[in-house]
Amino acid sequence: MQIYADNAATTKMSEAAIEAMNDCMRNWWGNPSSLYTIGQKAKEKLEEAREEIAAIINASPREIIFTSGGSESDNQALLTAAAKGNRSGKKHIISSAFEHHAILHTLNKLKKNGFEVTLLPVHENGVIRLDELEAAIREDTCLVTIMTANNEIGTIQPIAEIGELCRRRGVIFHTDAVQAVGHLPIDVKAQNIDMLSASAHKFHGPKGVGFLYARKGIILQNLIEGGAQERGKRAGTENLPGITAMAAALKEAAANMERDNAHKTEIRDYLIKGLSEIHHSALNGDAKQRLAGNVNFSFEGIEGESILILLDQMGISASSGSACTSGALDPSHVLLAIGRIHDVAHGSLRLTIGEDITREQADYMIDSVKKVVAHLRSFSPVWRDLTEGKKEFILK
Repeated sequence: MQIYADNAATTKMSEAAIEAMNDCMRNWWGNPSSLYTIGQKAKEKLEEAREEIAAIINASPREIIFTSGGSESDNQALLTAAAKGNRSGKKHIISSAFEHHAILHTLNKLKKNGFEVTLLPVHENGVIRLDELEAAIREDTCLVTIMTANNEIGTIQPIAEIGELCRRRGVIFHTDAVQAVGHLPIDVKAQNIDMLSASAHKFHGPKGVGFLYARKGIILQNLIEGGAQERGKRAGTENLPGITAMAAALKEAAANMERDNAHKTEIRDYLIKGLSEIHHSALNGDAKQRLAGNVNFSFEGIEGESILILLDQMGISASSGSACTSGALDPSHVLLAIGRIHDVAHGSLRLTIGEDITREQADYMIDSVKKVVAHLRSFSPVWRDLTEGKKEFILK
């Protein structure tokens, strides 16, 4: 049996997205910046995609800038808010301890340029507390950037409440919604979101394309200089096949969201129940306030990399953290942020399921993980020390 359970890393392109991309490459191949008919027809397709995407998140088409994906969008959003803050003497930024590295690394860059950064704790359940956020906001705070849903443990933040607080305090609010767009309802107006990042390959679109929503009135800081594409805010000929495919994928995801989430939630909870039967294991993050397709467990006494290799041999594609850091030996910064110690964080497994997952496949995953964990523990010196009482169990 072959099971793909790493949808948080990337998703398979939908047939609708592939069809839209192929149609664009065959029939709408002109440069959207050209004045002749072929180029203007391509321009029409570009703006049609922009309108479709904007409508899904309740934005104006002019508030959508096409990018290469979530990392670029995150960078542009943070550098834009920082530049605005710098002009007015506000150089304090608030974020959380378990953001994606596209956020954390950009914040580190800004710290070198004189900005002060406060990283809020996310606590054991993986959710920030509004009172701690409000207490952290200062007169010189220029930006709050909090991800909508975490890429590793799937926990969902109270975005509307954060947005309302930031709007009331006059602080720009950006959210990395890469894991959320196409999977959760997004309304940038109702949720008081000023800027939002998204990436097509997380909702069955192609890799290498995404978008940044920036509320009207926010003057974006350019990352790429050159031509006047994207109203002069992102130079370079637009990836029209990718953009049209992204719009098609998002339309389909939005139309089927309620049905797909109901199914994934049922399978998710079934997986959580089955994996919880493994002794000295723990679910990472809140059991309910999480993405429908996310299951993340820690198993004491073993290494996550070994779990992945053995599961792959059994036909299951999974991960032990984000794809960006899967080659690193250090434990996940996300798991450390919610209080897992190094030894426990090393033995983590992330299963992120799609809408096509079946109960039979879930049973196979539960059975396979149980076998793999038992096998690895059978020759683990750490597990031997734990069972012999030389070390104390952390996960009861």
